[in-house]
Amino acid sequence: TLLPPAASEIVPQRIDLHILYEDDALLVVDKPAGLPVHPAPGHPDRTLVNALQARGQGLSTLGGSERPGVVHRLDKDTSGLVLIAKDDPAHRELARQFAERETEKAYIALVRGHPRPPEGVLEGPIGRDPRHRQRMAIVEGGREARTAYRVLAAFPGYSLVEARPE
Repeated sequence: TLLPPAASEIVPQRIDLHILYEDDALLVVDKPAGLPVHPAPGHPDRTLVNALQARGQGLSTLGGSERPGVVHRLDKDTSGLVLIAKDDPAHRELARQFAERETEKAYIALVRGHPRPPEGVLEGPIGRDPRHRQRMAIVEGGREARTAYRVLAAFPGYSLVEARPE
């Protein structure tokens, strides 16, 4: 027996959003660094979801009451594009595309040092870093991951890197 979803306790909050695309089924939001996508321990409000609720429009219910419309997420300190489903059919289709790896993701990162070689593939099991629980690391028992990378520019002590998780 499935219980109906709990009523959302998310308080709508006016937070400026940079919306790059919108139609009847989808929003593409340019999420700034520092903005959590959804409420979590330590971040009960001032999230992208709070801002979306303040827009007063319908969102997919498949993410549950705490994550309405959220198809995927980015870490709080990561900026980038987030897809938000406005209805359940769009959410199902977007989730399918992510699950079947039909989407392409690319990250641009400023990293300390100079990767050698300047282009390659990193592979290993990714999981929570046992010393820094908010970070991910290659750990025994983690989920297998593969990321192609290439250095876009080098600076004294740093490199600008494009990373494409496969």
